[in-house]
Amino acid sequence: MKRVALVTGGGRGIGFGVAERLARDGFDIAFSGVRAPELVQEAVAALRAHGSEVLYCQADVSEASARQRLVDAVREHFGRLHVLVNNAGIAPPVRADILDAGEESYDIVMRTNLKGPYFLTQAVARWLVDQKRQDAAFQGCIINVSSVSATVASVNRGEYCLSKAGVSMATQLWAARLGEFDLPVYEVRPGVIKTDMTAGVTSKYDKLIAQGLLVQSRWGSPEDVGKAVAMLARGDMPYSTGQVILVDGGLTLPRL
Repeated sequence: MKRVALVTGGGRGIGFGVAERLARDGFDIAFSGVRAPELVQEAVAALRAHGSEVLYCQADVSEASARQRLVDAVREHFGRLHVLVNNAGIAPPVRADILDAGEESYDIVMRTNLKGPYFLTQAVARWLVDQKRQDAAFQGCIINVSSVSATVASVNRGEYCLSKAGVSMATQLWAARLGEFDLPVYEVRPGVIKTDMTAGVTSKYDKLIAQGLLVQSRWGSPEDVGKAVAMLARGDMPYSTGQVILVDGGLTLPRL
């Protein structure tokens, strides 16, 4: 019986890159998103092409009822879950200098990027613990996809940076809490990744990359992130709970 991975925001961008890599590595896939089911059929078909059983659940992780519906759907469909990948996230609706930014944007970003994954992790962690208690050989883990914005300040999107810094701490908290059950928790921290979320700043980052922003002088891809997540999901780093895997092309590498 295949292991099952749940990827939030798995229908496009980094999330799809993660889901596809996990499907290639032999996982059955559940993924969520805010789009209607008919709008994600191409992603579903692509994942099934790798031989995976695939479940899509329309669910906004910022809403408590939607998070519960998501977990219930996975439980009903598969009856098991091994890996949670907290990937769903949004950029600020409006980029604004922190001297001027309003509370509405802050609340929206925090609900989706921090509160949502925190409490989804709580629900899934309880299920993973139950499975571990029933079967000592059970292997599960939780992987948070954050951003270099957890440590790199952008003063025109402060709420986003704060949300990702919070995800980083949440990784450490859940790693500490789940250690007794041998359920590792990791953080994967991408840098400049070419997705629809970064489409609006393509020219900006093309220029910065050409000027030496990165050690590896290219955009990152969803596949780059997917490979890192899959390594952790497979269990290749079982004794490294709480650790951060940077997928940033050397962006945060200190240089002179």
